Amino acid sequence: MLKEGLKMIGTIKSYSFWLAVVMTLICAVVGTFLAQLPYFSLFGALIIALILGMIFQSSKKLVYQASSGIAFISNKFLRLGIILLGFKLNLIQLAQAGVKTILLAIVIVAGTIFLTYFIERKFGVEPELAILAASGTGICGAAAVMGISPQIKVAPEKQERQRENDVLAVAIVAIMGTVFTFIDLGLKPLLDLTPTQFGVFVGGSLHEIAHAVAAGSAAGPVGLDSAIITKLSRVLMLAPAALLIGFWYQKRSKHDGTSNDSTAKLPIPWFMAGFILASVIGTFVPLGTNMLNILVKAAYIFLGMAMSAMGMSVNFKVILKRGLPAFAGVFVSSIVLGIFVLVVSKLYF
Repeated sequence: MLKEGLKMIGTIKSYSFWLAVVMTLICAVVGTFLAQLPYFSLFGALIIALILGMIFQSSKKLVYQASSGIAFISNKFLRLGIILLGFKLNLIQLAQAGVKTILLAIVIVAGTIFLTYFIERKFGVEPELAILAASGTGICGAAAVMGISPQIKVAPEKQERQRENDVLAVAIVAIMGTVFTFIDLGLKPLLDLTPTQFGVFVGGSLHEIAHAVAAGSAAGPVGLDSAIITKLSRVLMLAPAALLIGFWYQKRSKHDGTSNDSTAKLPIPWFMAGFILASVIGTFVPLGTNMLNILVKAAYIFLGMAMSAMGMSVNFKVILKRGLPAFAGVFVSSIVLGIFVLVVSKLYF
């Protein structure tokens, strides 16, 4: 009887997992396809996958049956996708971009995270959401939110709220990035920037890679290359930022008394080591362009599945109620970021 019961539980879990795989894979593939179309490309595959996951919530029975599988995918597939995303980074190209670009990326990431977090807290946003929104604004949008989120360890009773924070932070950087993409394109004729300067400007100030590509392409091939290199220099900061934020958050929790485990180890994002290793392999191992493209596409598929799983498992009514201050904080910091990068691009590039 016990064996039959365990077998039944295993079957149910397996069914939930594969149902979740099918549902999230549909969202990820459709999101990847739509992201190649005009206008949709501004949002990017990950944001579209998140929206499609939200739409799946209309089928409550399916989502309930797949609930355990959805939880697994939003956690494990997230890490796998981040690791594979490392193949997108060519370290030689980043090195050739020069010390100026790397230094600019460090200043942008550190300064934007500090500034955005400070503003968000002044606007009354809770620390967990504030640091996620700040990371997404400073580094690389949705991928940064998903990379930093595992470093924010919360009590079991707060995990549902933290999933809401993940989705809200992704929505904030996606919407703000799209808004500022249109603003940058509208200002382009007035800024008197060379193609290289405009590429550095949008790559250094816009949130998602998709936003930087969309805006940078308006300045031709040179502008697009500059936008991508500058943006990927910020992506390179994801691993050290995750480590430092994990250390900071745990110490903050202990200081505030919100962590009851005084012996807890400092969180080390081991999957970020995989991210760095993937970038090293992609740079120095002759895998070929086609293989690298396949690995990067696989990264976006796994990340898209994780994003859609998040979309299937959150309470959006709650998110809408507490999202306005967080949106306002990122809006203000994005203006400051844009002005700073504009001045630097004019003076030094």
